[in-house]
Amino acid sequence: MPRLLVVHHTPSPAMQALLEAVREGAALVDEVELTVRPALSAGAADLLAADGVLLGTPANIGYMSGALKHFFDTVYYPCLDATVGLPYGVYVHGNDDTAGALAAIERITKGLRWKQVAAPLGLTGAPDAAAREACRELAATVAISL
Repeated sequence: MPRLLVVHHTPSPAMQALLEAVREGAALVDEVELTVRPALSAGAADLLAADGVLLGTPANIGYMSGALKHFFDTVYYPCLDATVGLPYGVYVHGNDDTAGALAAIERITKGLRWKQVAAPLGLTGAPDAAAREACRELAATVAISL
């Protein structure tokens, strides 16, 4: 059974609401095992065991969270060759802008040679029904790609 790894940094109620929507979206796809790990505790073993990954982070001062950056720093070299072509998706939440965080994640995932299977999701403001639905669709899309 394919395994979807969700690596997230969820320090706020807004990010928690989006993470719950991600869980709901992944659950819509039969025959996919969901593994959810906080970015500060996820590591190379988690990534190597996954068939795809969904990344979630707040945008902090125009960049991804330090926790997600730590995840990338931890897994980059151990997983560089073993995860080429890994399907991935990403959601970022910010108060008013997510462009810097999304651009940084794109640079790193290009370096890792992962395959983006869904458009990146940049969300601002309080997560309304449309934002939560977008996260459900993102998770389902990534899960289906496995």
